Order: sequence, then C-alpha cells, then structure tokens
Amino acid sequence: MKHSLPGKTGLIRIGIFLAMALVISNIFRFDLFQLRDELSLLPAWLFVLANVLLEGSGVFLGAIVGLSMLRREKVVTVSLCGTSAKKCALMLAIPVILLTGFGVENTFTLNSNLYGLIAVLGSLIYCLMEELGWRGYLQEELRFLPPRQKYVTIGVVWYLWHLTFLTEASFGENIFFLSMMILGSWGIGQVADATKSIIAAACFHLIIQIMMFNALIKDGLTSNEKIVVLIVCLLIWFVIVKKWEKENQSSIKAEAEVQ
Repeated sequence: MKHSLPGKTGLIRIGIFLAMALVISNIFRFDLFQLRDELSLLPAWLFVLANVLLEGSGVFLGAIVGLSMLRREKVVTVSLCGTSAKKCALMLAIPVILLTGFGVENTFTLNSNLYGLIAVLGSLIYCLMEELGWRGYLQEELRFLPPRQKYVTIGVVWYLWHLTFLTEASFGENIFFLSMMILGSWGIGQVADATKSIIAAACFHLIIQIMMFNALIKDGLTSNEKIVVLIVCLLIWFVIVKKWEKENQSSIKAEAEVQ
C-alpha cells in the first residue's frame, strides 16, 4: 500500500477538526464561562453527565464535521460498532457490571452503586466522544501513513489537545503524559484497526481513564478494585478482540477469493 501524507483538502479537514476540538472542549475544561457553579445547582447525576458532555463536545463536534467531509472523498472503514454489534455490547457490559457492583464512593451523597453506574456510563459517553475524534476521524484521515508515524502523530496531537503544558504540571509530568498518549494511541489504534469499532476503542480508553485520569471516579475505587477491573476487562477484551480480528481477516480473505 502506498503511504502518503494527506493532500490539501485533508489538511483543511484536519485543521477544522483540531480547531473545533481545541477551542470548544477547552472552553468547558478550563471553565472559561464559569458554568460549573451554575451546573452544580443541578441534581448530582445531571451535573456529572453535563460536565462529561461539555468537555468532550469539541472533539465530538470536530469529528462529526471532519467525517462528513472525509466521506465525500474516501470510504470510512471505522464505524460505531464495527463489524459486530454483539461483541461491542459484551465489551461494554463488563465495566458497567464491575463498577456498578463495586460501587464508586462520591461526594454527591449518592448511593455508591448507583453512582458507580452513573460514573461508568458517563465515562463511556465521554470516551466515545473522544474516540470518534481520535480513532473515528483522525486515524481514518491518516490511515495511509506507516503505523508508527500514524500512531505517534495522533498521540502528539492528543497530548496537545489536553493543553497540559498550560497547567501546573511539571516538565517530567508533561513528558510522562505525552508518552502515555503515544502509547495509548498505539494500543487503542490497533484495537480500532482490528475491530473497525469506535466502541471497542472507547472501552480501552475507559481503562486508561479509570486507572489514571478519570474525574468522575477519582479515588472512588480502591487500588485493589481498580486492579480487578483492569485485569478482568483486559483479559476478556483481549480474547474478544483477537477472535474479532481473526473473523475480520477471514471475511476479507473470503471476499478477495470471490473477486
């Protein structure tokens, strides 16, 4: 396959996506309009979901625009469920069951099990919104690049989108975060390539969120509970993704033989 950089129209699409992702999401992430105090008057579960939707809105809206433009020029190979809605449902069910069962301690005076359900569903919505941008749009836009170049580029852009360098994070923390974004882009990117599913990618994104950065869960799970969630999810998901990948490869091979 020929490797090439996006053409002029591709660069325009990427520019529009990045501008929307950076401006819209970070308006709400850094609370520039001071909406958080107003939102805090809502019931706790609405406050949680509203923050999730607003912070992920830039990447989500940028992806919608980018994908609508990309589809006019190329076939987009990644979709919400990829090639198996059943496998997506199974992957989603596992963290929902685990976090609802364990319960997540919170400051909203909500029952921990109920909040666990709200937190995991809200986190999944957020991850889906992000993954529509990073794997659904940007990885598709760059899919003709060599894998290493593609994953590193997405990882760097993903890091820049967070604007961590504008916070009080140290130089070492920024380097660590950049490394995690590149590593995450490689791992989640391969899941998206194997399954053609944004939901599958979002599940692995969720694990990164739970273990390190998730604002909804924070310290609501104990270290042991996080380890159990990590091990159970990764083990089951690995089996699902490997089987999924083999089925996709067999399907592609069968189609090629027919042609």
